[in-house]
Amino acid sequence: MGRRCGRPPRVESHVVAHLRATVWGPAEFAGFPPRGLVAQGIFVAVLGLTAILGTTLAGASTGVPALADGEAGLACAVALTLCLLLARAGRALVGTVAVLGVCLALRAPQAAAGVVLAERGREEPVVVTSVRDSGATGAAGGRYVCSVVDFDGVPLKTPIWRGCGEKTRPGDALAVVYDPRGRVPPRGVGPGGGVFGAVRGLVPWAAVFSAVCVVTVVRSYRLSAPAPARDGHQAAAGEGH
Repeated sequence: MGRRCGRPPRVESHVVAHLRATVWGPAEFAGFPPRGLVAQGIFVAVLGLTAILGTTLAGASTGVPALADGEAGLACAVALTLCLLLARAGRALVGTVAVLGVCLALRAPQAAAGVVLAERGREEPVVVTSVRDSGATGAAGGRYVCSVVDFDGVPLKTPIWRGCGEKTRPGDALAVVYDPRGRVPPRGVGPGGGVFGAVRGLVPWAAVFSAVCVVTVVRSYRLSAPAPARDGHQAAAGEGH
């Protein structure tokens, strides 16, 4: 009978284990992960959130465009991804962290502007000069956008959509909130204001980002560094004897 070709079962199991560790992380612990490891994952998640969102909020508050536009947040997301790759965490989990970090950085500028307006914004009435349907121009959402002027006749450069609806007509009065320091564009006053209303859209993204960060750090745990070259040398010496 001919000899059956193929890899030995031990080699195949080693390859599968190596692929699993590369994609999802080695997770070399028995049972539940150590508390210290979970604490380390929570620390990384909080640090990542603070870096991505905190830099954008600081930029909106101080008026630094590179920070307020989310560019620094994107850089922080990239830096966190590189750190996880250097820690040899699972590639699939690291990729998920990277995607969620980029999404947070892109969504953070609007939320940061809302927080600044909620903290130090002042409300004033304005007069509508024109109303247009953003859906007619191909924009998503079908919002109505109003061009407005203040009561001195000075037009606002930023179109207003909060409080602007289908029944709004030129000459109507709207309420807008503006930053007295001029570092954040004004916006209309609508329901769901305040700090919580500004960050409410970020809460689900931040929760998922934090959970994936913790899992990524926990599963990156190794008992010892692999040494394939040393094992291969010992195997060759054993065959020689």
